[in-house]
Amino acid sequence: MSVMTASASSVSFEETDTRSDEMHSTIEQWIDELVAGVDDAQASNEFQDWLDVQSRFHDYSYRNTLLIKRQYPEATRVAGYRTWQEEFDRHVKEGESAIWIWAPIITKQCPECENSPSYHEDSDCEYDETPPEEWSKGLVGFNPAPVFDVSQTEGEPLPDLDTAATGDAGNLVPRLLDMADDLDVTVRIVPADEWTHGEAKGVCERLSPLNAQPVVEVRDRENDADLARTLIHEYAHALLHAGVTETAERSKREVEAESVAYIVGRYCGLDTSRSAFYLAAWESDDPEVVRERLDRISRTAEELIETLDA
Repeated sequence: MSVMTASASSVSFEETDTRSDEMHSTIEQWIDELVAGVDDAQASNEFQDWLDVQSRFHDYSYRNTLLIKRQYPEATRVAGYRTWQEEFDRHVKEGESAIWIWAPIITKQCPECENSPSYHEDSDCEYDETPPEEWSKGLVGFNPAPVFDVSQTEGEPLPDLDTAATGDAGNLVPRLLDMADDLDVTVRIVPADEWTHGEAKGVCERLSPLNAQPVVEVRDRENDADLARTLIHEYAHALLHAGVTETAERSKREVEAESVAYIVGRYCGLDTSRSAFYLAAWESDDPEVVRERLDRISRTAEELIETLDA
């Protein structure tokens, strides 16, 4: 595997014997470097590059999007070798190197120790109420799995999956408003001359301890794309930050909400390139806390995209 630095464009996992450890190491090193440089412009650029990848692979975990980013930064759509053949009538070009990600292992699972039958036999678990052939299937782990980007394939053109054109919100604002009930949020678009929240474009509040449902208000404006981005940002606050009262942590989570808005906005075809990610707010966080933040960002963006598409 090539040595990874902050400026490295890609890595590879060619050696079978060490692939799993190197994949883990790459993720950990990227996060450690991000934490070490949160007040540096390069770290912000690295973070924004990851957000770009996350917007293209919104249903992937942050670990897999980090792996894709490190191996093939320009990837737009990935799938397994047979998936490209059987579902899209495309073929991986000769000489292309695989992109390695973590694929879930789903198999029979012990109801007590949650291991697969083979691992159950070697464990100290004494469960024997039902035989393994009667166990339900579940997630027992992850294995490295090879995928390829569309640019590494040739064949039939892909169906057009693009949404709105850059900067053109289309009917995105009404769709976002329709999501409010599904997200258990009250939402209001407030005329500019009735806006009472100063320079803020939007707010997310819980009006009283008795009102658990968050209230999202956004200031109306002519730019529907910006209005949509603000709605997404405030929805992210509603999902991410319930019960967070500490001022310092609220400022840190502002980066999370803006990151979700960036991902979902780009997924919907909006130009969100002017978003600002003040990663210095995370300066006091250790790597484990940053991992939790990345996980929250990717999971929340996925939830909003799935709700929007539904």
